[in-house]
Amino acid sequence: MGSDAISQGGVNRGALRRDGGREDAPSLAELRRRMAAVPGRGESAAQRVPLGTESRRAALPVPAALAPLLPDGGLPKGSVVAYTGASSLLAGLLAAVTEGGGHAAVVGMPRLGLLAAVEMGAQLRRLAVIADPGPDPVEVAAVLLDGLDLVVLGLGGGAVAPARSRVIAARARNKGATLVVTDGRWPGASLQLDARIAGYAGLGRGRGRLRSLGLTVEVRGKAGPPRRGRLDLCPNAGRVEWVLREKSARTAEVADTQEAVS
Repeated sequence: MGSDAISQGGVNRGALRRDGGREDAPSLAELRRRMAAVPGRGESAAQRVPLGTESRRAALPVPAALAPLLPDGGLPKGSVVAYTGASSLLAGLLAAVTEGGGHAAVVGMPRLGLLAAVEMGAQLRRLAVIADPGPDPVEVAAVLLDGLDLVVLGLGGGAVAPARSRVIAARARNKGATLVVTDGRWPGASLQLDARIAGYAGLGRGRGRLRSLGLTVEVRGKAGPPRRGRLDLCPNAGRVEWVLREKSARTAEVADTQEAVS
């Protein structure tokens, strides 16, 4: 069944039905009912078990160019990731997970470019979009963690209290799902991912066709130095893909060593 069970999640301030009409955003009770019907990650909700110690380093797929910058080569399952910066890389994360057979949802981000995600390979039948989650988007995201592989949550500039963030993080860990939080403050995230626009190619004097977009990406975990790299988004064979141009994984470590001996 996959995400078809929640395919009526909100799009553009309402919910998009298969016939293209709109309905009100689902209540939490209705959302829980739909999630109970989702067999997420290839098994029923009743059969899923918390991640064991041997599975803690399992990771969700990411664009191939991003993998060398991540500690486990992907987004850690059962974790919370704090994301800042350009939304184009978020679209790439959604594309990688859904193209790989996983199921994902976007909560509280009505302006996220789904067309860009499709051009990167996203499978919309495995993606639910709840653009207007109501007064408590965090609770909506928590419910979605019960049946999906990846949930991207926009906080709209808000902040989540430490006590609540710990509860949601425990839920993600228990379900083996990954929560990516953006546009707000989330204390205690296990990974911080920042992507900033570094440049464009193909535009000149206000005209022309954009050929590539460059991002400077920095990844910070709870241990070890940050990893940095330059990723370019380029067209290739009818779609667009990410290309790793530069990588610097030991910059901070080298700087700390130099300070210690000076």
